[in-house]
Amino acid sequence: MRTAILSNGTAEWLYSAVRCNGLDGMFDAVLSADAVQVYKPHPAVYGLAERALRVSARQISFQSSNGWDAWSASAYGMRAVWCNRSGQAPEFLPEAPEHTIFALGEILQLPPFLSDG
Repeated sequence: MRTAILSNGTAEWLYSAVRCNGLDGMFDAVLSADAVQVYKPHPAVYGLAERALRVSARQISFQSSNGWDAWSASAYGMRAVWCNRSGQAPEFLPEAPEHTIFALGEILQLPPFLSDG
């Protein structure tokens, strides 16, 4: 399993956050929207993960604490999980993410995402 951070934050900020939290070497990729000069929910940002991890969108399990971000990743073709830690009301989006959890540890209880793409 490969892991990545995909963020609208700047590359400098992301690398600093990873380093300051002792997470150096924990991720296969740390990806910033800076690389494509647009922000999520633009599809080009989600495409960064496909290229960096060398897998199709459908092979990516995308977790976010933002409902709009999880939905946008899902619309791009990724398997999406919304981690709704604060119990927010669902946003007005065309569809719900594939899964909603309320604590990150719950991700271990989800059925495995099988590659179909």
